[in-house]
Amino acid sequence: MSVDWERVRNEFPALKRWTYLNTATYGQMPRGGNQEMLSHHARRDEMACSDFLDWYSDMDGVRESIARLIHCAAEDVAFIPNASTALGVLLSGIDLHAGDRIVTLHGEFPNNIYAPHCVPGVEFVETEWEQFYDAITPSTRVVLISMLSYVTGFRPPLDEIGRYLGERGVLLFVDGTQGVGALRCDVSGFAPSMLAVHGYKWMMAPTGAGFMYVSPELRSRLRPNVVGWRSDRGWREVDHLHHGRPEFKDSAEKYEGGGLPFSLLYALGAAVDMMLEIGPELIERRVLELAAMLRSKLSEAGATLGPGDSPIVAARFGSLDVSAIARTLAAQRIVVSARQGFLRLSPHLYNNEDDVERFSSVLSGVLRGL
Repeated sequence: MSVDWERVRNEFPALKRWTYLNTATYGQMPRGGNQEMLSHHARRDEMACSDFLDWYSDMDGVRESIARLIHCAAEDVAFIPNASTALGVLLSGIDLHAGDRIVTLHGEFPNNIYAPHCVPGVEFVETEWEQFYDAITPSTRVVLISMLSYVTGFRPPLDEIGRYLGERGVLLFVDGTQGVGALRCDVSGFAPSMLAVHGYKWMMAPTGAGFMYVSPELRSRLRPNVVGWRSDRGWREVDHLHHGRPEFKDSAEKYEGGGLPFSLLYALGAAVDMMLEIGPELIERRVLELAAMLRSKLSEAGATLGPGDSPIVAARFGSLDVSAIARTLAAQRIVVSARQGFLRLSPHLYNNEDDVERFSSVLSGVLRGL
């Protein structure tokens, strides 16, 4: 199957004015997502919100689309405002005791570093990837890891990690905010206990639209940390809401608690449907091709490159200030970022070869001027 990538690109208005290579910071939203938000607001006015229960049914449809994207059942999916919320659900909902160990990789996104420091009594270990398996001891209860390093683009072998931890009864939390939407994601392959995705990057959704996968095994013992009117399994019977101890559903929906940010989730749903229509395999191929082109141009410019086989391209230029380089590029409407001494580029399905060439040409001039 071939894809008309220019037709896809036309769904993203900002790209008419900007060379945007910064999806690892924020993704561009398609026109369809914006239209879904506007349609929801118009529907509220037209129906005076009298059909609000139908909005929840629509969200069940979005849930089903997400399940298709990541290869799970719809009941495994809950909506969240961000990945931090999912991590909070996990760490506050399981029984952690003094001496239990939580492991993450050195240089992880701050979520995965800050949160364990706030769990009383646990031993928290940050390790280099080369020593990762040595850090997994009999006291290890949870591993926190990102699908991609937000700094270098390093892509840990999740299938291998998932098998290893599963054999030892260790919970695996994967933050897929960096990666899902650009790379194929099959939770049946790496079997996380929880996968959290904030959709504002590679999922091309608004900030505040996200989801988490919670495995059936974890749901059987993970307590909800937010309890609201939708916590009881009979919440749709709004004329006669249950008064008493809530009876939780078995599905991941039990972690949502209260109302949902409908307009944001309609936009997320539109982006997911776009990805499913194009095909995750074709999206991944396209993104990695563009990333490889950028690596080639950066290598020609004298950069030292981070890991390959990733949609995040990280480059060092000796002692040059990459933050200054990023600012100079931004002044010419080329958006990249600087992270921990790396110039970071992150193309997505809406980018094209012209973006690569323009970046390379302008970068050459910037480097000559330094």
